[in-house]
Amino acid sequence: MKQASWGEGELREALCLMMIGVCIWIAGTQLGMFDYLLHFTTFHHLHDLLMLAICMSFGLVVASIRKSFKLRQAMMARDFARDRAESAARHDALTGLANRRFFKETLDGRLSKPGSAAIAVLLIDLDRFKPVNDVHGHAAGDAVLCAVADRMRALVPQGGLIARLGGDEFVVMIDYGEDSEAVPRFAQQIISALSKPVVWEQSRVEVGATIGIALGSESGSDAVSLLHAADVAMYQGKREGRGNFRFFHLDMGHALKVRARMEADLRLGIERGEIEPFYQPVVQLPGRELIGFEVLARWRHPEQGLLGPAEFIALAEETGMIADLSWALMRKACTDARSWPGHLQLAVNISPLQLQDKQLPERILAILTETGFAPGRLEIEITETALVNDLESARVALKSLQNFGVRIALDDFGTGYSSLYHLRELQFDKLKIDRSYVASIPLGEDRAKLVDAIIALGSSLGLSTTAEGIETASSVGWLADQGCTYGQGYLFGKPMNKATTDGLLTQWSDAAGNIVIAETGKDQLTLPKAVAA
Repeated sequence: MKQASWGEGELREALCLMMIGVCIWIAGTQLGMFDYLLHFTTFHHLHDLLMLAICMSFGLVVASIRKSFKLRQAMMARDFARDRAESAARHDALTGLANRRFFKETLDGRLSKPGSAAIAVLLIDLDRFKPVNDVHGHAAGDAVLCAVADRMRALVPQGGLIARLGGDEFVVMIDYGEDSEAVPRFAQQIISALSKPVVWEQSRVEVGATIGIALGSESGSDAVSLLHAADVAMYQGKREGRGNFRFFHLDMGHALKVRARMEADLRLGIERGEIEPFYQPVVQLPGRELIGFEVLARWRHPEQGLLGPAEFIALAEETGMIADLSWALMRKACTDARSWPGHLQLAVNISPLQLQDKQLPERILAILTETGFAPGRLEIEITETALVNDLESARVALKSLQNFGVRIALDDFGTGYSSLYHLRELQFDKLKIDRSYVASIPLGEDRAKLVDAIIALGSSLGLSTTAEGIETASSVGWLADQGCTYGQGYLFGKPMNKATTDGLLTQWSDAAGNIVIAETGKDQLTLPKAVAA
């Protein structure tokens, strides 16, 4: 060990203390303070030098004691800094939980001991966390992460370990012993605890959790294998609806690779503009005059061909790509429709995640300004599920859009939550009757009464109504008789790309400039093959 040495400052301090000792000696000599002490020594002729040495030595002793004290303080500060650095290297700074490195080291240590077959690893990914940062800010996101950590600490049994892997991912290791039911029971407790709202300022922030579980006896003998298996199981739970837990099994590996490839392709596809708007006609009843189109997304995949929204929209929402996809789709659709007759409207769907964006009105108006598309020709469609999380934010955003002339439609009416409450609180322009209700019309009078009730409700509130999924002429007549305002469905045309739509707009126009979709007597339209394809 390196010997402690005196620095320049410490030597100066020691000399000062020795000089103070000299001053004490001079004062003592002049005042006779040392006479009594010198009475006991026989070296009277040396008494001055003796007392000088004693006084100077006292100053040197004080300097040594002071140096020892400072050295002790420096050693304690060094040890504290080392402990803090070691703790920071092994723990998450925000939540205080173990980090990935510490968790893997601990898990590997546990797996190397006898009885490791009873080890379970639970990987927890928060649901709906990204909108928390986007809507409420990163401070709210940090508060949610800390609340999640506290709730899990209260649940983890003795001997367990919690870690934050990064972002909104957490992992827990527990030893379930001989109780095989302890793991699913514990997983369900975590899901229930994390689904409770977190209070942030004046808001209640809601998240959830999806959990993947890997058992030491089935998923590998090291930490990396167990974490990977739990991650695969967690993604399986995400695909099956979130808010659940799934145990890993070997078949999941292939599904995860397929999903990862699809996610990468979708991200690249959005950047390349492979997501195209297709247009399905919306007509006025009973005359069947074309009043506009609903914009529907299609993905022209370079290998798999043309994919419908069921193949990729859910994936875009899960991965947070839905906003980029929707804005690109809306921008392209508005550009396409600029050259169409000015009375034709575009109906565009907005994801529930987008409705939570406080900048939603500004983003839509920016696209309209950029493309030169009139706000009065745009209709935004939202579902009732989009209104559940934050009704007040939805009210402000939708009202702002309506002030600029944009119309708002409540899509899939009757399939969501608290429909009447939303109709009372929000001033919609249109109700869209879900296709499941329209399809039930031919099945009997009781089913038809439900559609009739929705049309009557819309009429009493001054709202127009659109029936989706119309496929038979008999349904058209009945809906028109009940007062339904608009209709759309395969009877009037399937979704079409821009080139086909441009061509049909010319064919459908009559001499007076009206655009009317005529039908044959066989419950289908006489349309070009491009439409039926």
